[in-house]
Parts: sequence; C-alpha cells; structure tokens
Amino acid sequence: MKIDILTLFPEMFTPIQTSILGRAIKNNLLDINLINFRDFSKDKSKHVDDTPYGGGAGMVISAEPVYDAYMCIKERENAKVIYMSPKGKTLTQDMVKDLSKEEHLIVICGHYEGIDERLIEEIVDEEISIGDYVLTGGELPCMVMVDSVARNLEGVINGESVSDETFSNDLLEYPQYTRPEIFNGRTVPEVLISGNHAKINEWRKEKSIEITKVRRPDLYEKYINKEENN
Repeated sequence: MKIDILTLFPEMFTPIQTSILGRAIKNNLLDINLINFRDFSKDKSKHVDDTPYGGGAGMVISAEPVYDAYMCIKERENAKVIYMSPKGKTLTQDMVKDLSKEEHLIVICGHYEGIDERLIEEIVDEEISIGDYVLTGGELPCMVMVDSVARNLEGVINGESVSDETFSNDLLEYPQYTRPEIFNGRTVPEVLISGNHAKINEWRKEKSIEITKVRRPDLYEKYINKEENN
C-alpha cells in the first residue's frame, strides 16, 4: 500500500516509520511519502494560512498550496483522498479493514481552524475523525489511522493476532497472561495452564463476552443480535 501524507509537520511522523510499521516499509509492504504543503506556498514568507472570511478567531489554511501539493503526486487518479477532521466519521475497525484494501491513500492533515472548504469539495473523498475531541492538527489522528490500517495489511502482522483481537466479531479481547505464574499473589487462571485447548478457547470466548457486556454494551447488543440472526 502507498500512503501520501500532506502535512505542515512531516517531522512528526518519525514514530510510524519505526517498529512494526518500519519493518513493513523495509519489506516493501508499505510506502509512506511525506509532502510538506508549505513547500508549495507562493508567499515569500511561505505562509499557507489566512484570516477567515466572515471573521472569527484563528486562521484557515488556504486551498491553493494543499491543492498544488496534491497535484504533484504521480498516479493519484485511483487514490482515496482522506481529510482528518473532527467533523468526519469516527474511525472504526470496520472502516480500518475497508481502508486496508485500498492500494493508495492520500491523507490531508489540517491545522489551525482547518482548510478552505472548497479544497475539501474539490478533492476529498472522505473526512475521518478518531474521536469526539479536537486536537491542534491532523497529524496525530493521521498516525493513528495509518497505524491501524497498516497492521491489517497482509504480511505486516500474524493473521491470527489480528483475527483474535479487540473488535473482532464485535467483541472486546479476552485477558492475556504470561510468566511468572504467580505475581503479587495473583495467579494465572488454571484453565490457561491446563493444556486443554478446547477449554481454553471456551474460557476466552466467555471472557470476551463478559467484558464486552460490561464495558461496551453497544457492541454486546450488536454481537447478540448477530448471533440470534445466524
């Protein structure tokens, strides 16, 4: 997968080029390209923002430098263009899986009071949010989305790890344990050291349902409805 990221702060993206995603880049499973749209400013001082029409606090990013940065991307015709915005649809695991099937994503990171609406109307396919709160810019939300999407690419993470984790089948993940067997007087559940894999799977399923019911009743209801309709 190729991901082009349009941002004012490309230096912020070092973390997503390390660890698991770094290996994915090294193994040619992921290609991340950072484009600073300040480089496309026609202003002598490289300004990319201006005061909003109609007045109000803050500054708005102009459409032109971002558009010119977008136009510099080769083979962009079949790419899905995403604008990270608190006004967008909230990112979910189902959305992540759909995005992981795309061959090319172009992600625009806003800043200040956002980007001129005409740019969004011109080139953006979807606005995405990572939650009901506002951040200083779109860089952190972009990193969250890229990480969640990339780990669903074939070969990036063991398939079994992805299929068993939280939100798979509308359930939260069961508790995990490792050595030592006793920690501060707390022991590992006996079933997990029994060697009975059928019982282990049954316990994990029961715990997933139990945790989901308590912590995410919305997901639990969705799971129950799906089970009843099967």
